[in-house]
Amino acid sequence: MGKRHIAILGSTGSIGRQALDVVRQHPDLFEVEMITANNSTSLLIEQAIEFNVNNVVICNEKHYGEVASALSPYPIKVFAGMKSVCDLVGSDNIDIVLTAMVGFSGLESTVAAIMAGKAVALANKETLVAAGKTVMDLAGKHNAPILPVDSEHSAIFQCLHCSPGEKIARIHLTASGGPFRTWTREQMASATRAEALKHPKWTMGSKITIDSATMMNKGLEIIEARWLFGVEQDRINVVVHPESIIHSMVEFDDGAIIAQMGHPDMREPIQYALGYPARLPLEHRKMDFAELGSISFHAPDTDRFPALLLAREALSRGGNMPCIMNAANEVAVAAFLQDRLSFYGITDLIEKCMSGVDFVAEPDLETIFLTNAEAAAKARELAGIE
Repeated sequence: MGKRHIAILGSTGSIGRQALDVVRQHPDLFEVEMITANNSTSLLIEQAIEFNVNNVVICNEKHYGEVASALSPYPIKVFAGMKSVCDLVGSDNIDIVLTAMVGFSGLESTVAAIMAGKAVALANKETLVAAGKTVMDLAGKHNAPILPVDSEHSAIFQCLHCSPGEKIARIHLTASGGPFRTWTREQMASATRAEALKHPKWTMGSKITIDSATMMNKGLEIIEARWLFGVEQDRINVVVHPESIIHSMVEFDDGAIIAQMGHPDMREPIQYALGYPARLPLEHRKMDFAELGSISFHAPDTDRFPALLLAREALSRGGNMPCIMNAANEVAVAAFLQDRLSFYGITDLIEKCMSGVDFVAEPDLETIFLTNAEAAAKARELAGIE
């Protein structure tokens, strides 16, 4: 493969940092053309200098002066604001866009990349949760490949390449169970922020770590899988797999099940998306099955983890309901991290928003943005956030 020029949207977050580690291991194959961040100015500046990027965007415009001043001695162009991100992702110098922004904020720039016909390495699951049909329709119209970066969806994508064109009987999304897998509902009701942030297997940002604790992350992944792979939700199964070695499985009509395995390391799916279809060497821990010993599987407990039911309800209702659920979840997680909500206050707030925000059966993209704003405002009101 020739050298690929990459835009990393959200380079200072967990996915962005690991993507840059992949680039460090393959400087002959990847070049970073553009990076963005919202507030992490110091790290953004360090990354820009290390990788000698062409374009840097600080999305929070109040930090523009600091970043521009620090990078003025270098041949690096500095921009500010989301409009700049959307304008720049269509550059002829960019081959693939890694969308690693957190939450709904990633939708606008992902749509811009798709409309420019860019290959999109999608790490922002909220894009397909909030606007799955619209985004996939746009990707088809503009011939923009979407390459999944979530470990589960990357696993499914890889499994499907083993039997191209075959009908999927079921998708099995694996879940670690998070930090509260063995806790009782009573224990979880009083769980603290610090306890919820102690994920037993993965090192992730705070938002997705809380989503893992509530298992909302798996609910979001059900919706994402429905649109990525064109599979109805009754054929998307969730199974708790505490060892986090099997990242997901695909079952075919003949009963055969193909699984993708590996240690919990996000660099693997990131690198697979950036280098697709090539498999590139990666310095990481190798699998030792004798050391592993055994692996286990359990059905998820929806009484202790009601977020799974809320996500399935949102997908069943369709329209703008997944967007409402996602917006409420973003606010609720932020409120929990600020000690404004209890652990189960997260799903309680989401449920109230799903019944309290106007439903639109066939939303266009403009309606999705309006829905997100309305649902977020409703959630902030319920959480007592100014």
